[in-house]
This record gives sequence, structure tokens and C-alpha cells, in this order.
Amino acid sequence: MPMQAHEIEDLIRAEFPNAQITITDLAGDGNHYAAEVVDASFKGMNRVQQQRAVYAALKGKMDGSTGELHALALTTKAPG
Repeated sequence: MPMQAHEIEDLIRAEFPNAQITITDLAGDGNHYAAEVVDASFKGMNRVQQQRAVYAALKGKMDGSTGELHALALTTKAPG
């Protein structure tokens, strides 16, 4: 069963409670999302480290062909 945008946000927010999180359903099908996560904890991290931290927060929901989340275009950054 596809994940809902609020479920993705809830998983990310559990690890990044003060983050600015924007989830967009790209295709309207519940399978292809974009997420932008802006959090102060990303300061000093490179983009790969930031994205790994967010993917870890998804707790395996994207793992392999059985993952509940099919595709996530991820943008991460520290606040301005």
C-alpha cells in the first residue's frame, strides 16, 4: 500500500522535530514524492550526509521492491 504524504512527514519529523519539511506528491499517485527538509542539524554536513540522515529516518520504507515508498526526490539543506 502506498504511503501518504503525512506518513512520510511524520517519520522525518520524528528525527528532525524542528525541521521545515515540505512533501509534494509529484504524480498524484501516492508513489512518487519530493521532500524538502531544512534543518539546523545539517550545518557542517555535506549533501550526502544530510540525505543519508533523512533516508535513515524513513526506517526502511524505501528498501527494495517491497518498500512502501517507491520514489522520493530529496532536497536537504541547513537554514540560510
